[in-house]
Amino acid sequence: MNVDDLELAYSPCPNDTYIFAALTNGLLPHAPAVKVVFEDIEELNSHAAQAKYPLTKVSYGAIPYLMNRYRILRAGGALGRGCGPLLVTRPGAPTDLAAYRDKLIAIPGEKTTAFLLLQLALGMKPHAIQMRFDTIVSAVAEGHVEAGLVIHESRFTYEAAGLARVADMGEWWERETGMPIPLGAILVRDDVPDPEARTIDDAIRRSLAFARTDEDAIMPFVREHAFEMDDEVMRKHIALYVNEFSDDLGAEGMAAANELFARARAAGIVPDQSSARFVAEKG
Repeated sequence: MNVDDLELAYSPCPNDTYIFAALTNGLLPHAPAVKVVFEDIEELNSHAAQAKYPLTKVSYGAIPYLMNRYRILRAGGALGRGCGPLLVTRPGAPTDLAAYRDKLIAIPGEKTTAFLLLQLALGMKPHAIQMRFDTIVSAVAEGHVEAGLVIHESRFTYEAAGLARVADMGEWWERETGMPIPLGAILVRDDVPDPEARTIDDAIRRSLAFARTDEDAIMPFVREHAFEMDDEVMRKHIALYVNEFSDDLGAEGMAAANELFARARAAGIVPDQSSARFVAEKG
């Protein structure tokens, strides 16, 4: 497959647009040209299940179901510390996580890492209703659900809506494992050979390096897609989710992904045979 003909699907969230801006806009010499598709994370997870895009961002919670068609790239993902999804509720409601085992919770998707972590932390699958991530805060505030699992920029805005935190799924994970939390990854479809996949991985890494050294060139693209997000929230979002693991998962990041899958298998949440497959380094 010609790497210049590949579709690349990712979310319009600032961490993704920041990482991919230079690659998307042809600012990197000798980098493959990609055709970009923007979708919400649950749409990305759903389309990956159909192997729709050769390159796609997905939740780590969806990856166990996708390893028969995709491998994980080392660059471009979201993994770190202090960046986990939050369970939030209205003031005066219980703030003990166990109290939400039998309550209606809004979630950003069945296959999101957020929902996988919530199930692991509760030790069960709670009563949940799927919503777009950017509607969950208002659904909780208006009383349509008893709690909501928030991700992305909602992590920075829920308090302004008058909501209170019940639990930080990232804190739970780090306390349990001592590892960074795997949130999202870039996958490459199996019909893209390893040499071409490594070329793409390198281009993503160079795109992030470009963003860090010449933000003036890429921030208009980031702001264009971060609609209804003020500049301070956008900057906090990038600072939290773009880090050293965005350059390369490394051994620590791959170990964290494998630990997440192992715990999900042991809990009966994902298929027994599911395991992580990474693009092989050049031998």
